[in-house]
Amino acid sequence: MVLSGCSLQDFGSAFGNFGWPSNGISLQAHKMYDLWIGSVIAALVVGIFVWGLIFWCIIRYRKRGDELPVQTRFNMPMEVLYTVTPILVVAVLFYYTAIVQTDVDKLSKNPDQVVEVVAFKWQWQFNYRDGIGEDANTVASTVGSADVIPLLVLPTGEKIRFEETSKDVIHSFWVPELLFKRDVFPGNVRNKFEVTLDREGRYVGRCAELCGTYHAFMQFELVVVSPAKFDQYLAARKNGATTQEGMAAIGFTGQQSYAVTTEPLNTRRQANSWNQHDAVAAGK
Repeated sequence: MVLSGCSLQDFGSAFGNFGWPSNGISLQAHKMYDLWIGSVIAALVVGIFVWGLIFWCIIRYRKRGDELPVQTRFNMPMEVLYTVTPILVVAVLFYYTAIVQTDVDKLSKNPDQVVEVVAFKWQWQFNYRDGIGEDANTVASTVGSADVIPLLVLPTGEKIRFEETSKDVIHSFWVPELLFKRDVFPGNVRNKFEVTLDREGRYVGRCAELCGTYHAFMQFELVVVSPAKFDQYLAARKNGATTQEGMAAIGFTGQQSYAVTTEPLNTRRQANSWNQHDAVAAGK
């Protein structure tokens, strides 16, 4: 009855989330968090039990003389316990891991929004599509540059499918607050996954796969808004508005129409060396 008044979120928060990020912004992220906290609790229970047995043996069977104890004796219940318990623990953890993994990887037949993620050295292109698969049409597109961080505007409460492809090498699409990333492959491989966002805000996104000289420059910003604002934004983009004009249409004006979680990094093409303002680039 006491435990029924607790939650994994409250328990995890009380102990620093046991090293797992607690700021997930999707339903899938929350399920992965619950799996982690549940696994830690199970590990602690097993650990306390084993430590208890160890200290009990130390105290109960400590040396009481110079006579050597019988070396061939064994404890059958203890042997069975040490064999069966690990099997049960692994089976239970495998069961819940399989459930959560299946749910995270699950694709719906009719997602609410489809975004094609196109990665290339060293930027991102986000295409809003009117359907799933390669044959769907792009209704609006955002392309990043060395001067402007690309914005990916998405709604809360809707199933959003990402379809990933690369124009050159392997990249990796990663928003830390999603607690999830997936590689972006070139060729005919299109990685897919879906999320349902549940928290509005602006979150930095990065490439998580070393893809070349300017890998660190592959940044973008995820902008999560309400479904009503997203519909306004997408309608503006379909009517020919730029990304910044679309952001202004939903109330993000001035500097807010650009990325606020990160900024473009200096490149060697400028006067100074990379991120060393007092150094002179080679050949200058």
